[in-house]
Amino acid sequence: MVTIRPPRFALLAVGLLVVVAAAFFLTRKPKDLGYTTTSVERGEIAEVVGATGIVEAVTTVQVGSQVSGTILNLLADFNSVVKKGQVIARLDPSLFEARLGQARANLVSARANAERARAGVGDTQQKLVRAEELANQNLLPQSDLETARANQASAVAQVKAADAAVTQAEASVNQAEVDLDHSIIAAPIDGIVIARNVSVGQTVAASFQAPVLFVIANDLTRMRVNASIDEADIGRVQMDQEVSFRVDAYPERNFRGRVEQVRLQPTTVQNVVTYNTIIAVDNPEQKLMPGMTATVSVIVRRVENALRIPASALRFRPQGFEARSGPGGRPGAGGRDAAMAAPAGRPGGEGRPGGGRGMGRSAGEEPGSPAGTGVRPREGAGRPALVFVASPKGQPEPKRIRTGISDGQFVEVKEGLDEGASVITGYDLGLGRPMGSARSGASPSANPFSPTRPPDRRRE
Repeated sequence: MVTIRPPRFALLAVGLLVVVAAAFFLTRKPKDLGYTTTSVERGEIAEVVGATGIVEAVTTVQVGSQVSGTILNLLADFNSVVKKGQVIARLDPSLFEARLGQARANLVSARANAERARAGVGDTQQKLVRAEELANQNLLPQSDLETARANQASAVAQVKAADAAVTQAEASVNQAEVDLDHSIIAAPIDGIVIARNVSVGQTVAASFQAPVLFVIANDLTRMRVNASIDEADIGRVQMDQEVSFRVDAYPERNFRGRVEQVRLQPTTVQNVVTYNTIIAVDNPEQKLMPGMTATVSVIVRRVENALRIPASALRFRPQGFEARSGPGGRPGAGGRDAAMAAPAGRPGGEGRPGGGRGMGRSAGEEPGSPAGTGVRPREGAGRPALVFVASPKGQPEPKRIRTGISDGQFVEVKEGLDEGASVITGYDLGLGRPMGSARSGASPSANPFSPTRPPDRRRE
């Protein structure tokens, strides 16, 4: 078989053509491309803090066994509804009954010993009286009198020891009765069994800690979400704030709750500090189940009828544009890649070209003011940002605005634009999506791994 190899110059020519084509597409100017615009509209914007959490029952009790033994009967199973005091399991009582019988026999023996000790006290008392009479008549040596007194004192001490043995035997009987009672496992609360960890015939050993036989949830119509919120966001979370969340079991349904508690105990995992936040949720239909993973959005602020623009409008930069932070500000990087693809950071462009914060300027200084003067924007004026509007000639024209809150998709406009004005969001490449704009439904200004706020709609 003969292998025909192409000439080396042909391979070089193909490679050169690929390089030229790539350079052409990467360096061609988009002056012939159109712009995609959108109108400034009014709508609702809610600033949220995203987190994940676990759905839990408000009250959960672990039912265990204080004694060791073999499971004889199980009278409850998964999802069984139980009442307080209801018997849900029994251990084999034969061993406990045998111990109780032995303890009762020991009690009878101890009581008999106590009676014998009391009889001995009477006998020694009579001998002591007789010895004292004889000693008074000088008919009994003094040593015999002392012996009689010692015998009488010893008999009294034996009575006390016998009484103590009786008390100890009674305690042993009580302990055996308690162990026998503990062989019957009863529900401590009203609720539903959500876990059963044993089976009939299994041996449980209660040595250092009680083994968990059942887990009972008190009321599944009232649940809570235990969410872990990052330390950077926990300062904005307050009591009674509205919360919306979703679970994978019902991806189209939006559940609601309220912040009930922000726990002060920090949790550190791989140098990431989070705080557990408890969210109270009503669950009348019992669709939420313990252990579900919830994607939580804590609504920090909400504006009902706000002027808003897409967040992609803050990131658009036309070809050759060099943003300046104001008189005397540092020019931003120009060029096609820097102008079109460089994001503006958080909604409002803070900390990026066109965002109003120049190099050498303190955080919060008014853009356009000399560096170091400390001039700050007025209270509630919002963050400075830069957008582009279409001029009468169809060319992008920069316009400075002030922005408010953002939900990741839309940004509130406080100053600089009127309702109905058109802002440029990207280049129209004819690909079904403007270049430089965010994907539909994405959060261009937020962490792509953090949850987005679900649509604000009521539960059906």
